[in-house]
Amino acid sequence: MSSPQSPPGVSRSAAAVDAEIRALLEATGGWLWGPTRARYEELRDEWVAAVRDEITTAA
Repeated sequence: MSSPQSPPGVSRSAAAVDAEIRALLEATGGWLWGPTRARYEELRDEWVAAVRDEITTAA
């Protein structure tokens, strides 16, 4: 299962990443293994970075 990824240096909003995480979980029925698990972990890390960026920008 592949998903579009942002080009390097281009950050997406936390909401956009969250939507992709939710879609991934829905598509897999909540079961994450192999490449699906790896993609989830990439998205999780991207979401954390986006939240930090949004908090920093707001401050």
